[in-house]
Amino acid sequence: MSLVEELTAQMRLPVIGAPLFILSNPDLVIAQCMSGVIGSFPALNARPASELPVWLEQITDTLAAEREANPQAKIAPFAVNQIVHGSNDRLDQDLKVCADYRVPIMITSLRPPHPAIEVARDYGGKVFHDVISVRHAEKAIEAGVDGLIVVCAGAGGHAGTLSPFALVSEIRRFWDGPLILSGAITRGEHVLAAQAMGADFAYMGSRFIASNEANAAPAYKEMVTSSSAKDVVYTNLFTGVHGNYLRGSIENVGMDPDALPESGKDAMTFGTDREEKKKAWKDIWGAGQGVGNIDDVRPTRDIVNQLASEYDAAKARLAG
Repeated sequence: MSLVEELTAQMRLPVIGAPLFILSNPDLVIAQCMSGVIGSFPALNARPASELPVWLEQITDTLAAEREANPQAKIAPFAVNQIVHGSNDRLDQDLKVCADYRVPIMITSLRPPHPAIEVARDYGGKVFHDVISVRHAEKAIEAGVDGLIVVCAGAGGHAGTLSPFALVSEIRRFWDGPLILSGAITRGEHVLAAQAMGADFAYMGSRFIASNEANAAPAYKEMVTSSSAKDVVYTNLFTGVHGNYLRGSIENVGMDPDALPESGKDAMTFGTDREEKKKAWKDIWGAGQGVGNIDDVRPTRDIVNQLASEYDAAKARLAG
């Protein structure tokens, strides 16, 4: 059985909930997995570092109990995002904790994922790596990743600039392993479209910001539901890497979204001094270009139910 088949057998929909900075927590991850889609969170969201094993114990114990109580239910595995960057002084410790809890999937980003791959191989975990170009994909494959997350134009957070039609097709020329597509995917028919163009799974972040379980301020959730694609600004000012952010949140802190200065990669930091930056930009809210399709805040299970209905309706429409 291939890895895609193994994961799909545990899932209701071919969807992976993207790890959301600050917003993803055990409640959201558990709700996603119990609804039949893969849930994830950034390891750095667990602050201080001593909270990471607490989070992992809560997630693993809850999902194990649910699987035992409902053996026929589709309960998906979960993933932990690891920022592979020199400034992340927690990386080695967090990788060890993930190994202790045998985290099924680690999602890596920014730098080649060798450290995570070495740790995951020892206990049988899988590593999916974010890429925004063919060159990044080739380097990740050389490193030995199990899957590629293709982050295309319109994705929330750190996003690329290429069309999914271009990038997915080019990568599929040399990669037949698991491929996850990210970029403005908010509806069930988008998930089906991702599969049609060659992806195995859809990667969805912004839709789950507007969930009851996400650790987002009510004003953040409301802004997601009231914004559209024209309200998303692409800039590298806030982290040193280009990403998509809500125009309204930038305006609310007194900045002009149309006159933001450029930053550089040397501005990236994910270590202890990251806390000061997080405080400085805590009211700058990320989201992808698909926000125009998000109209309400609801429980994660209801969101997945709607996605499933839209997905099935799209399949029936095409078959008809």
